[in-house]
Amino acid sequence: MGVKYLTVYAFSTENWNRPKEEVDALMKLLRSYMETSIKTAKKNNMCVRIIGDKTKLDADIQESIEKLEAATKDNTGLHFQIAINYGGRDELVRAVRNIAKEAKDGNIAISDIDEALVNATIDTKGLPDPDLLIRTCNEQRISNFLLWQLAYTEFYFTEAAWPDFNKDELIKAIEAYNRRDRKYGGLSKS
Repeated sequence: MGVKYLTVYAFSTENWNRPKEEVDALMKLLRSYMETSIKTAKKNNMCVRIIGDKTKLDADIQESIEKLEAATKDNTGLHFQIAINYGGRDELVRAVRNIAKEAKDGNIAISDIDEALVNATIDTKGLPDPDLLIRTCNEQRISNFLLWQLAYTEFYFTEAAWPDFNKDELIKAIEAYNRRDRKYGGLSKS
């Protein structure tokens, strides 16, 4: 069975602290990607979704994101999420604020707040939690990425840098994942 959902961390909320020239270069790269993404997504039947706080992005980028998501929402192949201006803590704060506003406005009761409501409020609503997180460059941290969603995710660490992460490296990660016994807090299946 192939990969059905893939999320890539492209630009974190912390990236705004980089030098202006570097941020400008990243935004230029994002604009360039947006120019070709609809055609590529349609060709490959990909459903593309951007997660993160889009309100901080320039208006032209926000518009490109809206067009991309609208044009690909009915595609049934790979569901590809790109995290732009994303931080796991920021995502949770935004979700808590939205839930608090709904409670304050009388739309929900405090007793209605549960995992399902949080899942329906975070950026990845409607998507399954990741099965596997691949961390390149032998980094041993999640770097503020999908803090809620990674609760039962398997982690794979590789010394390969992202630009060098190729098909062979992916196969190693999948083979390591396939050797794991996923218990989800229960007893071993073996």
